[in-house]
Order: sequence, then C-alpha cells, then structure tokens
Amino acid sequence: MPHTPSVVSIIGKSKSGKTTLIEKLITELRRRGHRVATIKHHFHTDQTMDKPGKDTWRHAQAGAERVILISPLTTVTFDYPPQPPTPEAIAAQLTDFDVILTEGFSQASLPAIEVSRAARQTALIGNPATRIAVAADYPVSVTCPVFDLNDAAGLADFIEQEIINR
Repeated sequence: MPHTPSVVSIIGKSKSGKTTLIEKLITELRRRGHRVATIKHHFHTDQTMDKPGKDTWRHAQAGAERVILISPLTTVTFDYPPQPPTPEAIAAQLTDFDVILTEGFSQASLPAIEVSRAARQTALIGNPATRIAVAADYPVSVTCPVFDLNDAAGLADFIEQEIINR
C-alpha cells in the first residue's frame, strides 16, 4: 500500500520569514534522514512558470494536460488541470516522501505553523483551529506551542513528534 506523506503548512504574512524557515527545516529534517518535498502556493493568476513560445508551452497550448520537461539537472512537470489541486491531493501523489512542507495555503485545512515577526506586525493571520505552533521573534500569547523563529531544531523535533510520527 502506498505511503501518504505527512503535510504541514508554513504560513504567515508576506516577508515574515516563511521561506527562510522552510529552508532551515528542509536542511534539519534531511539531516535526520527524512525525505522532504515542498509545495509553494503561487497567488498570481496572470503568471505561468512556463515560457510563452517555448516547446513545452506550445504542447500545453495544443491541449496537453501534463507536460514534463527533462534536462540533465532537473525535471519539471507542468499540469494544466481545470481546477487547481489541493495540497492534500498533490501530497497523495508524492508517496516517496516522509514529509511535505507547504508554503502559504493559509486558508487550507492543513496543520499549520505560523511565522510572525515583530517588524511585520504581530497580528496572527492563521486559523487557530489549524494552527499547531507559532515561530516568532517576539513573545506570542496563544494556546499552541511557540518557538523562536531561529529554532529549526526545536521545530523539527515538534514536526517529527506531531506530524511525521503520528
């Protein structure tokens, strides 16, 4: 039976440090032997990752629902579904991974670690029902665990205990 990886979303306001924290968590979780994938939420509906006029773009324009680009250094998959998939649906396809960290998806029903910096305003934006922890550079009064924004090892411990090993 295929393994469905654990998923946790890293959420927060723009420029709060989400990407930096994810980089640190990837490094720490990989150091511990976990296979890690990421899913990034892209809000811009007027942009595509593919390049107009390129062969892959032309394949999609002709009606291909999936275009895969393979080069010596990377493989890129462009999917063109009628509706954007949920992170859970993507995670179900990534059976070779132990954990998936998503960036964004603050409105999803995923367990979330919210990143907050005093310099970017202190009001939290996440849903308290899905927020499992906060990573901040100032004291935060919430009912879930609070970690220092730079404590990647402590957050990795928490992710292992609460997400991966459940």
